[in-house]
Amino acid sequence: MSPTPPARRLRLGLPRRVFSQVLLMQVAIAAGVAVLATGLFLAPLSKQLDNEAMRRALAIAQTTAQEPQVAADLQNTPPTADGPVQREAERIRRATHAEYIVVMDLRGIRWSHTNPRQIGLKVSTSPEEALAGNQVMEIDTGTLGRSARGKVPLYDADHRIVGAVSVGIAYDSVRARLISAIPGLLAYAGGALAVGALAAWLISRRVQRQTRDLAFSDISALLAEREAMLHGIREGVVALDRTGRIRLLNDEARRLLGIGDEAVGRTPDEALGAGRTTDVLAGRVTGTDLLTVRGQRVLVANRMPTDDGGAVATLRDRTELEQLGRELDSTRGLIDALRAQDHEHANRMHTLLGLLELEMYDDAVEFVGEVVGAHRVTAEQVTEKIQDPLLAALLVGKATVAAERGVALWVSDRTRLPDRLIDPRGLVTVVGNLVDNALDAVAGTPHARVEVELRTEGRTAVLRVCDTGPGIPAEQREVVFTEGWSTKEPPAHGKRGIGLSLVRRLAERQGGSATVSEADGGGAEFTVVLPEALTEPGLAPALSAPVASADEEA
Repeated sequence: MSPTPPARRLRLGLPRRVFSQVLLMQVAIAAGVAVLATGLFLAPLSKQLDNEAMRRALAIAQTTAQEPQVAADLQNTPPTADGPVQREAERIRRATHAEYIVVMDLRGIRWSHTNPRQIGLKVSTSPEEALAGNQVMEIDTGTLGRSARGKVPLYDADHRIVGAVSVGIAYDSVRARLISAIPGLLAYAGGALAVGALAAWLISRRVQRQTRDLAFSDISALLAEREAMLHGIREGVVALDRTGRIRLLNDEARRLLGIGDEAVGRTPDEALGAGRTTDVLAGRVTGTDLLTVRGQRVLVANRMPTDDGGAVATLRDRTELEQLGRELDSTRGLIDALRAQDHEHANRMHTLLGLLELEMYDDAVEFVGEVVGAHRVTAEQVTEKIQDPLLAALLVGKATVAAERGVALWVSDRTRLPDRLIDPRGLVTVVGNLVDNALDAVAGTPHARVEVELRTEGRTAVLRVCDTGPGIPAEQREVVFTEGWSTKEPPAHGKRGIGLSLVRRLAERQGGSATVSEADGGGAEFTVVLPEALTEPGLAPALSAPVASADEEA
């Protein structure tokens, strides 16, 4: 036999939904305020009614004591139920609706009372204060029960105290007035509570829409999950409010943008400064997968507006991918050059073999000398003018690639570059980008030519690359240095528009410049000035302060 399942306990507590909890709390607050306000009103009301009753009793007592006949009858007649003092007191009592009016002599003997049997007897409470000439207001208990009392001295014609007058107002009437006021107060409190409940319901409905009818535990879990997600993903996330100020940054965004928590609450312009990255985050540049450069990093940014008027931007780091893509492009270019050289070498070997078979030995020797000498002359000309081995090797390789593409690559006679570069890798990046762009620009044109000039002015290196291509219109000579801008089709591995931006960024980071103008005879002429690019004469480059290359720019 299966065991009997335990009975489920009835669990009491707050409802789970935010709407229900907010409504319940606000109604409870409104009810508490209504009850508190009613209580605070009733407390002084009770005291006010007591004071009014005592003042009324005192006024009646004063009016009675001012009757001269009352004092004369008190002195000249005995205390009887049908005496003149009793008749006058009863007349005033009925006219004023007092509970009692007691006229007493100096001994405290009653000469009037609502109950005639009490006439001639001593009063139940002490009359000493009134007989001493003082006016008294009090709440006290006597033979007729609890009442609000007023006592005054009674003077004769010579202004001597001959007795006292005591007037009482039934306390039940005071309580009745208080109780009669309660329904009205409760009605007002109920109306206020109803208005408060309605307002609470409207506010709760708005909260319900804004929280999408979630429970507090659900919201707490969502916040925890959001924090874990934002700080765990490998994409940078930047959230902006409706005024365009940064309200959230995750860890990856801080790393990619190089900013910290101080950027929260500031606009992208204030936090990042001018640039394409700022324009993308601020929404001034629109599109998907926008390419931008921040420091040494190549980023892909997307910006999505939110329902509250703000926006969320995501950032992906493409630095390594871009470097791999550039290496792939370089490798492909090298492979193409090697393939062409292999084809040319095969042709030369066939020619040499034919000369040998024809026993034209002198012609074979001359042919080999011409081929070897041409390559040696090209290399010697470059190394004579450019003493840095990295740059010299780069230009020799580019000359071979240019020749295979039908382009003449010349090194200007004015070129002189000693082996004192602080950052040869950075200059290799600059020269490689500009030469590649120039080769692309003139490829397929008649009499294609690219000229490279590298000279020094003190410690400043000046690079000039000219081509015979179509040139760059004047209105686009600044745009070409913008991240992501390019007139060429993107390669298979990604996007273009990075090279010239890195060239200018490297130059400006060293306090220099990168500009473009029209070359003599047409085409484009790029000029890059790099101050402090060389060490002092006699100082080895390794002993000088290193300067990061474009790929290492901080």
